[in-house]
Amino acid sequence: MKSSIERQKKRWMTQSYFLGSMLAAVGGFLDAYTYILRGGVFANAQTGNIVLLGFNLAQWNLGQVLYDLVPIGAFVVGIIASEFIRRRFQRYRILHWRQLVVAAECLVLVGVAFIPLGDGDVLANIIISFLCAMQVEAFQTVDGQVVSTIMCTGNLRSATESIYRYRVRGNKEDRTKGLKYYGIVLFFAAGALVGTLLSNALGEKAVLFCCILLGAGFVSFYFRDKPLREKVEQVEK
Repeated sequence: MKSSIERQKKRWMTQSYFLGSMLAAVGGFLDAYTYILRGGVFANAQTGNIVLLGFNLAQWNLGQVLYDLVPIGAFVVGIIASEFIRRRFQRYRILHWRQLVVAAECLVLVGVAFIPLGDGDVLANIIISFLCAMQVEAFQTVDGQVVSTIMCTGNLRSATESIYRYRVRGNKEDRTKGLKYYGIVLFFAAGALVGTLLSNALGEKAVLFCCILLGAGFVSFYFRDKPLREKVEQVEK
């Protein structure tokens, strides 16, 4: 009985596919937003910034090196912040600690919407890098599958690998996994599409759309898992 409850707990703490899709759309949106409006950078993943760091080090352009280190540092701090929230609120019974991460991301993005374009771009990119780090650290699985909600390379690889295995072995579970991975990639692309359109139309305020997606994910996370959580809590009593 205890092992069954433990499995239920793990399932409760696993993110739903709907929530993962919303977060992937937010990831794509923020990449488009920062690229179009905040200086032509991708604030989600840090690979490009690390490449630029190496390039500027080779050129001995120390001023630019410091500039490249800022979003990388913000990403590192975001990982630490996410882990702090997990450890501090892991036993919090009213809301799951991952919901607190979503709520924090939503509230901070409201502030980003009021940072003016131009002089405020560096600050906005730092904040978004920080938030993306919190998101990627807190949400590493979707329905039991390892997924990234702020970049597509790993998801695309896993999707193609799963579909290939399905074609070879005929295992429907592989097909389901592959289609789910491709779905996350499509949501990321859709987020980038909407982010491009809204950024051109609304300017810095476009980022508020992400708050709608995060709000939907926040509510769905609690609604989906509430019956299971209540069952776990009753047995624990």
